[in-house]
Amino acid sequence: MNISRRYLIKGGLLSLATLISPFKTISNPLNTNFMEVKDPIKPELIKEFVRIAHSNIDKVKEMLAEEPALLNSAQDWGGGDFETALNAAGHMGRKDIAAVLLTAGARMDVFCAAMLGKLDIVKNILEAYPNLKTSKGPHGLMLFHHAKQGGEEAKAVLQYLESIGAS
Repeated sequence: MNISRRYLIKGGLLSLATLISPFKTISNPLNTNFMEVKDPIKPELIKEFVRIAHSNIDKVKEMLAEEPALLNSAQDWGGGDFETALNAAGHMGRKDIAAVLLTAGARMDVFCAAMLGKLDIVKNILEAYPNLKTSKGPHGLMLFHHAKQGGEEAKAVLQYLESIGAS
């Protein structure tokens, strides 16, 4: 195989450009596209977003509009206690905030499903993974707590959790 000098120079320059580029890229194993790896969100911003997601729907909407990447970001409270805005809304029983976040594309989890009274989701997950009935969510709060926070709409989930010994 004959490789021209021009081919080697072009390849070298492209490689150099990749190395000194301000954006890093990683390959996406699912297709041939490349994803841009961006700088991390400032921890203070994540902490504020998660904090306000416990109670302030208007501020959640405002912050999400300013920085959409906050949607699935997680605050590390230490000791393995991670919390997203959806987790915060979930353990506080804030269905309105959870709805805003889910509509924006937040990642649903079994804790939020319990709070929202989504019995079919909770049942399917717990039938597939029975040990999750005692799984701890953010702040060590269990599924039963989340279902209690869901009020009347989550009553069926609460009864189901009691029936399988998850109370």
